Amino acid sequence: MINKDRVINLFLELVQINSETGQEREIADVLTKKFKDLGLVVTEDDSAAVTGHGAGNLIATLKGNGLAQADPLLFTCHMDTVAPGTGIKPVIGEDGWIRSDGTTILGSDDKAGVAALIELIEVIQENQIPHGDIQFVITAGEESGLMGARALDAKHLNARYGFALDSNGEVGSICVAAPTQARIEIEIFGRSAHAGVNPEDGISAIQVAGKAIARMNLGRIDQETTANIGKFEGGGATNVVTDYVKLYAEARSIVHEKVEQQIAGMKQALDSACLDYGATGKMNSTIIYPAFNHTEEEPVVQLAKKAASRLGLSGRTFHSGGGSDANIFNGLGIPTVNLAVGYENIHTTSERIKADDIVKAAELVLEIVKAARISTPS
Repeated sequence: MINKDRVINLFLELVQINSETGQEREIADVLTKKFKDLGLVVTEDDSAAVTGHGAGNLIATLKGNGLAQADPLLFTCHMDTVAPGTGIKPVIGEDGWIRSDGTTILGSDDKAGVAALIELIEVIQENQIPHGDIQFVITAGEESGLMGARALDAKHLNARYGFALDSNGEVGSICVAAPTQARIEIEIFGRSAHAGVNPEDGISAIQVAGKAIARMNLGRIDQETTANIGKFEGGGATNVVTDYVKLYAEARSIVHEKVEQQIAGMKQALDSACLDYGATGKMNSTIIYPAFNHTEEEPVVQLAKKAASRLGLSGRTFHSGGGSDANIFNGLGIPTVNLAVGYENIHTTSERIKADDIVKAAELVLEIVKAARISTPS
């Protein structure tokens, strides 16, 4: 039922619309028109006022056609891309892979998912496929820290299960778990002095930071938990003992309590180093998004696996170390998994996707809609 040429041509159209994160206005307008032309009710929320991005999130609703009783579903993708994403020129190779011309990203993350969802609507309507209510949430600002989804008001949502189309891996694979992420900022206050005349009167914030970091458990903590120092700011002239530095870090774990334990361990390392040297330290942490962890037996996972099986796809489940909008929707109370789309080398100029995988992604979401049917009215 999926129209291969149509969905691939739509993908090629979408990736040529400039939409680097923060600059989503043009793509939001294009998608709004496409959804409305298909008869959907479309709302753009007011999240742009909070995020400062070029557009809000789009919530498009396809009402059930009365031909079946079915659980209400939510499908989600994001409309923005990373840089360099301006002036994308997609090329389909003889090997079936779609790439950019090498000067930009491709934008299959996540416009392959968007194209698959629009094709889903086309096929449902052309073939009068029985379905319940379906919501399509296309977020802005995913690539800048899930900002659009984080600003989304749950009042807009009405679904029993959710499916994000925004994971790497072969189509048919299902991400069932992803971590909580905490953003951490550390400040260390020392005391300045002349580095050549009286260094003993100073307290080097850089030295204290080095000792604190050395005492922290970083990198791979265990199979579920990681932590990293990403940025170090401070210092100036070499003849001055540095009195201030700031560190930017993160901690992640699929088990939320382990994030709290990691933060506490990092704080202990900071406090002990500051005490040893007579410095003062401050540490602030913020949970950016919550973890989710679905078992194989949960209905949302079973629904995705059933659809994959019908298409002869693996239905393999896996855990991810990265976050996505799926984390947010789970946090908003809608059990959501993240479906693999098939793209590779995302966030680089070597990004690519097989044309056939865009078709497979559309087939998979169509099977999910069919599998969600509870019964057919007599």
